[in-house]
Amino acid sequence: MKNIDRVLLGLGVFIPFWLLFGVLLTALAYPGYSHLDQAMSQLGAQGSPTQGFSAWVNNLPLGVFFVLFAVGVMRQVRGSRLALFSAGLILIHGLASFATGYFACDQGCAPEQPSFSQQMHNLAGLVMFLSLTLASLLWGFLSKRLLGSRGFGLFSIACTLLAVATVVLMAQAVETGYSFGLYQRINYGISVFWVAGLALMLSRGRCEQLRFGSV
Repeated sequence: MKNIDRVLLGLGVFIPFWLLFGVLLTALAYPGYSHLDQAMSQLGAQGSPTQGFSAWVNNLPLGVFFVLFAVGVMRQVRGSRLALFSAGLILIHGLASFATGYFACDQGCAPEQPSFSQQMHNLAGLVMFLSLTLASLLWGFLSKRLLGSRGFGLFSIACTLLAVATVVLMAQAVETGYSFGLYQRINYGISVFWVAGLALMLSRGRCEQLRFGSV
């Protein structure tokens, strides 16, 4: 495997660590911030003490990492249209991450009359969820054929189901006002953990181009 491919795929493994430390470090500058109850987006919300730099630490770098990782996936799966589509979904996720950083949510991130920026932030967040969730679902079916790994396929499906389940919990938390931050972190953590898993599988050279055909 070429060095550039190793770097691009390595970003997929790096993403969960950047997300973890980026959010933790940003929250240190937000007095009274609750990781259990508050959304990560509140770190960059209008009027928050961390609004000026949260997106530069979190959304924008992560967007770059996702886009570059998607390119790395594309370079490994050129023979499979469906796998290329999954890489395109990861790229879309990265672009949506830029959007969530550029369009800050309103103060509290849940106003009764959301601004245009809040609406765009919500739309980008939805795209982020759908793109990675669908990508993981696709690899639930692609893994055995392209990677020769039934285990990673089951792992991908499990991540998909857990991501959907935690979204339901997030919706319920909006109503109660408690634990939204916890469920959001579990939700996104599952997705980036799956990304790291895909990166490791591809970096081991498990993909065999001749087996791809036109899947």
